[in-house]
Amino acid sequence: MSKQRPHDRFGVAVCLIALSGVLLCAPAHALYKVVGPDGKVTYTDRLPSPADGRVTPLNAASSGANDAAALPLELRQVAARYPVTLYVIADCVPCDSARALLRQRGVPYVEKIVQSVEDAEALQRLAGSRDAPTLMIGQQPLRGLSTDTWNAYLDAAGYPRESRLPAGYQFPAATPLSERREPAPAASAPPMTRAPNVPAAEPVAPATPGIRF
Repeated sequence: MSKQRPHDRFGVAVCLIALSGVLLCAPAHALYKVVGPDGKVTYTDRLPSPADGRVTPLNAASSGANDAAALPLELRQVAARYPVTLYVIADCVPCDSARALLRQRGVPYVEKIVQSVEDAEALQRLAGSRDAPTLMIGQQPLRGLSTDTWNAYLDAAGYPRESRLPAGYQFPAATPLSERREPAPAASAPPMTRAPNVPAAEPVAPATPGIRF
C-alpha cells in the first residue's frame, strides 16, 4: 500500500478550503419567479413586491416546506444559511440515488420535479443546465450526481455526516418546479331560443350509392 505524500495531503486540504470559500461567498437568498402584468417572466433573488406580478418561490429558502423549528439548533442554522434543493425528473435512477444520499445523511431538503418545458427552462436559468439530478446548496449548483463531490460541498457547508434529524421527520414530497396554469374555462353558449315555424321540406330522393368523404 502506497503512503500519501505530504504534498498530496496539502493539495486535498487546499481543495476543501476552496470548496468552503465558494459556499461561504454564495449568498443564501431565496429565489423567486415573477410573472409580470405583461406576462414577462423574470427570476430574482430579491423579495419582489406584489405590484411586480405573480410571485412563486423556487427554492427551500422561501418555500417553508420543512418545519425548521423541529430541527436541532446546529442543523437548523446550517439549513438557514445554505438551504438544499434537489431537482429531479421522473423515472431517473441517478435521481433516486441522489435522494437516498441526502436522506441517509439526514440533510433537510426540498425536492422539485421537472415535468415540462417551462420547468426545464426554469432549471436552466437557476442552475445553468438541464442536468438531472441537480443539487443546489445555497446558490451553488452541483450538476449530475457525484457522491464524493456532493459530500465535500455538504461538509463545507456544515451539514453533519450522520443524520441528526428528529425521530419521525417527514421529508416533503416532490413538487413541480413551475406553477401550473389552469386551462381557461370554455365560453358559455348563448341561451337557446325557440325557432320560428318552418314549412316541412320536400322529401329528397335517395342518393346514388358511392363513397362519402
